Amino acid sequence: MILANVALAFSLSQYASAQGDTDTALSEEGFNAYVVRLKKEAIEKGLDKGKLDKAFADITFRPTVVKSDKNQPEKKITLDDYLATRVPDWKVKQAVAQYNEHKTLLEEIAKEYGVQARFIVALWGNESNFGKIQGNFSVLSALASLAYEGRREKLFKDNFFAALQILDEGHTSVDALKGSWAGAMGQTQFMPISFLNYAVDHDGDGRKDIWGTKADVFASIANYLSSEGWDSEGTWGRQVILTQTVPVSGLSKANMNPLSFWHSNGVKRYNGSDLPNVDVKASLIMPDGEKGRIYLVYNNFHTLMKWNRSSYFGVSVGYLSERIKRGH
Repeated sequence: MILANVALAFSLSQYASAQGDTDTALSEEGFNAYVVRLKKEAIEKGLDKGKLDKAFADITFRPTVVKSDKNQPEKKITLDDYLATRVPDWKVKQAVAQYNEHKTLLEEIAKEYGVQARFIVALWGNESNFGKIQGNFSVLSALASLAYEGRREKLFKDNFFAALQILDEGHTSVDALKGSWAGAMGQTQFMPISFLNYAVDHDGDGRKDIWGTKADVFASIANYLSSEGWDSEGTWGRQVILTQTVPVSGLSKANMNPLSFWHSNGVKRYNGSDLPNVDVKASLIMPDGEKGRIYLVYNNFHTLMKWNRSSYFGVSVGYLSERIKRGH
């Protein structure tokens, strides 16, 4: 899931803070009073009152989403473990089948936005298992509950009002506005703000339907990547090995260096051969340290990191895209 200008899928763990004693202060009565204030503010923003009455009719406090937010597991798995669960062979098989089934539409969108079709499918598969897992939480109830809890009120409140705008514009109905416990929606798992910034009505029916229309889903993914700097001529990265200690300067936060720099510092392809002699800049990442997988990643990987600020996620999307390209 993603937030606008921060990024398509956004990792809630990046925003986690001390839990404090908020649980004891939360109540159904307090939530209902909070929702009254939200509705008043929505009316002041000029949203249609009739639509707001319908939207607010069934908003309920969901303590489970607050609990889920607070109890997100700390990272305990390795990248190898993560890839085994996120990119198993069965998912690769499905990804290749989906790519072939929708090839004409995907290539049309890929050409329009300058984003290779295999990356569109890889993101689609990673975010919602090709549309099969979208979440069944009321987006409005989830976001209102998380805003009421208070640790990141502005974040969730802004997305709550964005969700109301989505309804006001007629892209979906209140009953169909479903998503994850954190408010990420549809086959793209966009947060509402990201929807407003990146969702696309590719089929021209007047609705940006990321829940059920594949043309809109694919174009919305492509539009996000294109808007955030995707290079249509490049790929995401490659697994490498180190033959000597890399200088600290090469591992700094802004460590985009030419491949010639990495070559001169002992970085080789995974099979031990030299890096290609091309004028491309790359970063060296070691998600699990020097004893784990090591990658040289390009600009497109950093665009994927805007979608979700997890190097594990970025590698999994890149790896699935490679498997789609190979066809198995």
